[in-house]
Amino acid sequence: MNSCLSDAALHAMLADDVPYGDLTTRSLGIGAQPAIMVMRARRAMRVCGSEEAARLVELAGGEVLSCVASGTQAAEGAELLRARGSLESLQIAWKTAQTLMEYLSGIASCAAEMLQLVRDEGFDLPLACTRKNFPGTRALAAKAVVAGGAVAHRLGLSETLLVFPDHRVFVDKAALPGVFARIRRQYPEKKLVAEAGDLAEALWLAECGAEILQLERFSPAALSECKQALATHNLRALLAPAGGVTRDNALAYARAGADFLVSSAPYFAPPRDVQVRFATPEH
Repeated sequence: MNSCLSDAALHAMLADDVPYGDLTTRSLGIGAQPAIMVMRARRAMRVCGSEEAARLVELAGGEVLSCVASGTQAAEGAELLRARGSLESLQIAWKTAQTLMEYLSGIASCAAEMLQLVRDEGFDLPLACTRKNFPGTRALAAKAVVAGGAVAHRLGLSETLLVFPDHRVFVDKAALPGVFARIRRQYPEKKLVAEAGDLAEALWLAECGAEILQLERFSPAALSECKQALATHNLRALLAPAGGVTRDNALAYARAGADFLVSSAPYFAPPRDVQVRFATPEH
């Protein structure tokens, strides 16, 4: 993968952390000395953000000698990035580069672990991560999701058809089947998704023509009941549990018959620690 951020955005990150240079390094009079910087995984992780980290090093004046790609499954102690340059240039870049990689690798690792849990039990269903990332970080969040093997549930309001109860308040209930039919004719390349809060609402939305039912806060048992009810009524709709889907219950939802999982959990996963060490070139 390439960096998903522009040089201007990366420069802004550096300026936020080091607005007027590295005072400590300069005051010690060691900024011009040549140095090597090595980043390693403190424990196993799905790497993400390495390309952005590498570019931050370059923009600060360093030279990247090696860098693993985002999406790599790194073992504990694995080298992620190696760079050389003046000590001041590497000091300017290292904390921003380290923190960015830690947070994105946390997202990617959580997504990868959720998928691995269900695949180890023989379920080959997708994990779709929501747009509930921290505002302003959509490009980074989407990259981390992909690095973890998941997909973006909604990159934004402009690309998907997801009818919430908040929308339906403004549509006459009796008219909804006709509205859904019109939408499906108008946007044939897109799936029509509708959120349901209980079994009765799920069945009604399927009757109205929803192609995917996003089951909000359904337990695995409730999802299984919904799947059976749809079959009984000869209704076809994919089932996607959402709201509260985590690493702890992902397998239960897969066993209950989910067609795919919708989750925000990876965005709130703990960062994965990246160790940074500096040395003189001869070491």
